[in-house]
Amino acid sequence: MELTRDWVTVRASIALTFAVALLSILAGLAQIGGLGVDGPLARHVPAVIRQTVGFTGTITGFAMLGSGFALRSGYRVGWYSTAVLLPLTAVQGLMQASVLSFPLVALSVLSVPALVINRGRFDRPYSPSPTQLAAGAALVSAVAYGTVGSYALRDDFEGIETIVDAFYFTVVTASTVGYGDVHPGAGPESDIAQLFVLSSLVMNVAAFAVALGVLLTPAIEAQLSKALGKMTDKQIDLLDDHVLVLGYGDLTEPILEELTERGGVEFAVVTTDETAARRLSDRDIPVSTADPSDVEPLERVNISGARAVVVATEDDARDALAILTARQLNPEIRIVAAATQRENVNKLRRAGADQVISPALLGGHILIDCAFGADSDDATTSLLGDLTPEDTGD
Repeated sequence: MELTRDWVTVRASIALTFAVALLSILAGLAQIGGLGVDGPLARHVPAVIRQTVGFTGTITGFAMLGSGFALRSGYRVGWYSTAVLLPLTAVQGLMQASVLSFPLVALSVLSVPALVINRGRFDRPYSPSPTQLAAGAALVSAVAYGTVGSYALRDDFEGIETIVDAFYFTVVTASTVGYGDVHPGAGPESDIAQLFVLSSLVMNVAAFAVALGVLLTPAIEAQLSKALGKMTDKQIDLLDDHVLVLGYGDLTEPILEELTERGGVEFAVVTTDETAARRLSDRDIPVSTADPSDVEPLERVNISGARAVVVATEDDARDALAILTARQLNPEIRIVAAATQRENVNKLRRAGADQVISPALLGGHILIDCAFGADSDDATTSLLGDLTPEDTGD
């Protein structure tokens, strides 16, 4: 069977990445806990290496989870990180030499072709904001300050002998856990070490707090936007050569189903119906809760870069206003509308629609054809081929 892009989809790449991440975490934890069953390679790998790789495999698994979320958002950096981590998880699985780690190796190898085939689909650049860069720099600087400083003053500490000990002490101190196994010595000669610990504690706690705030705020905003039925900035940035569905009515769901089935077509909905907007957001459909006849909402969903506009609600008057606004903002865009009342077909066309369909008119023709024995699909095809411009509003 030919390996095509249709078969190996973007979703498959993302799903495989998450599966590898979970297997890496589980296999690593099993190795750390001594639950792994030795495989045929166990006698060739020293126990200390297998134990160490168990820890690193767990860390790699969590890193792979981050890569999976980056892939899900279409980021190119997610593709690069996954391309680096997949071979690493395979090697770590082999080094663990456990029966439980062999599925990890197999799945890691299987994920590589899917990732390579879909390389071009993950092309969204990641541009961290100045705030994010500053937060990251502050965090790295604070940890480096604590690690280098405590190692330099190791003679005044109890429990610090290596740079790893210093790093461990810094992270434990910054997290405010404070196990007490590493601490400054007692006496006047250790005053400088105690003052250093206080300064390191303040710097690291502040840096961690700022970094967490910067990282969590976008996620919280995204969840609030989803709950309120609003598009996130990420969704808006991805809109290009898309179809805009203005308003929400009985015809909207069939329209969305058709757009989804076509595949590869980006689309977004603009509606004042908050309940419908929340339902659409729950299905990961880009939606903006706003009046589609207003200029600002249409500019926000990039009507200038859209390929077409579809207007189909039960309110012909509001649809006419939406058509007028869309035509004003993008004179070249193709606008298709549905008229609830037959007498409004020409009115919607004069408002700026390129083509206007009357569902009632079409339904009547199809029902009569079916009543005389025609198949509904054949009747629809025949009707669409036989309609005159006057029938459709052209």
